[in-house]
Amino acid sequence: MLPVEQSCFWLATREGYVANPSVQGETTADFAIIGAGFTGLWTAHFLKRLMPDAEVVVVEQSVTGYGASGRNAGIVSTSIDHTHNLAISHFGQEEASRLARLGLQNIDELESFAKDCDFERTGQLQIALTPGHMEECHRNLDVASSLGLEGFRILSQEEIQKEVHSPLYLGGLFVPGGGNLNPIKLVDKLKTDIEELGVKVYENSPVISIDNGVVTCKHAEIKAKKIILATDAYTHHLMPSLLWRFIPLYDYILVSDVLSAKQKDAIGWHNRQGMVDGRTFFNYYRLTADDRVLWGTSEAVYYPPNKVDETCDHSQRHYDSLRASFKRHFPDVGDIDFPYGWGGPIASTTRLTPFFGTAHGGNVVYGLGYTGHGIGTTRIAGKILAHIAAAKESELLSLKMVTNKPFPYPPEPLRSLSVNAVTSSLMKVDKGENPNLLLKMLDIMGIGFSS
Repeated sequence: MLPVEQSCFWLATREGYVANPSVQGETTADFAIIGAGFTGLWTAHFLKRLMPDAEVVVVEQSVTGYGASGRNAGIVSTSIDHTHNLAISHFGQEEASRLARLGLQNIDELESFAKDCDFERTGQLQIALTPGHMEECHRNLDVASSLGLEGFRILSQEEIQKEVHSPLYLGGLFVPGGGNLNPIKLVDKLKTDIEELGVKVYENSPVISIDNGVVTCKHAEIKAKKIILATDAYTHHLMPSLLWRFIPLYDYILVSDVLSAKQKDAIGWHNRQGMVDGRTFFNYYRLTADDRVLWGTSEAVYYPPNKVDETCDHSQRHYDSLRASFKRHFPDVGDIDFPYGWGGPIASTTRLTPFFGTAHGGNVVYGLGYTGHGIGTTRIAGKILAHIAAAKESELLSLKMVTNKPFPYPPEPLRSLSVNAVTSSLMKVDKGENPNLLLKMLDIMGIGFSS
């Protein structure tokens, strides 16, 4: 199979990109950021606004956006927690309301920055495939109302069919606020932005180790007052101790050829919302700016022991399953080719929200664990990391997702056994069975497994 740079639609269609040189020799900086995805780029963006004269460098093992930031679906959610209901479970009603307001403000600010990144503020649709899914839509509406959120609306079967034509759809919930964008265009705009502010970005510069304020690369050393780990699912490569707090998973996505006018008419989808269906292992999908179908699955895969590398970038089993699920959803579209297919790494925590902290006596600052909601949440994470690293006050630092750590995952071999047991149990629920004792216990403990 093709390398991800050619098989991922966003990376493969990146226009005129020329990577920066790698870092060489010895250099010094006030702040060294490891990882040039959304987290690292946003952190640099906000650091330079807090401390314009600070020397900030970013080092990336490959090219900017090579990891999850360039491989996601480009669906932008306003939710900072995985769902508003989980926010209440994890942090309480008051904190959930605060997160909901913060999420809306964040997307407004992101839209202003990313208008030229194919940003479409379409809102999203949660699709009901079963009566149980429809009940969940009503519960989600009630939760949104309890948090003071407006614009959520239940759609009947007739109304959902006017939006998108599928024999499977019984109804749904319209979720306002979010939208779609081209993630690699956002990565490139952020890179340009921080370089104009004086940040040095080094690509193709894998970091070997961090110790005593020194970032060691293959042909270079960077001495920094603060080191910021913005490496998400790759974090354990440099700090294995954090594996207690997250598990690396892979999601898989297909992107089709451009739809013909007849195919577009068969689907409808005139309002171009990003969509998810109501299953635990759901499909998520959207239209690209040039009217291709992006079709992904949240049936995340764990490759033991905690593997994150190019050998995980493809899964023929998932590609076959994705093609089959698309045909079930849209049987009237006819034959359609999906020339792009790829996987991307995700760091998932037990509460499905990010966490933050310091290490090495405060010299290292880290944040990770976006669990599929990274496009919006990484912007907030960048603010948080910038304020922690710069020792500047911010109301964001009082958020419970900053002050409290998620419940840990077990180590191997229990990790693999646990993942397999939970995955099997969730698949049975998606087939119509009731949650078993294992899932009920995890639910009581507020522990999730998803992407």
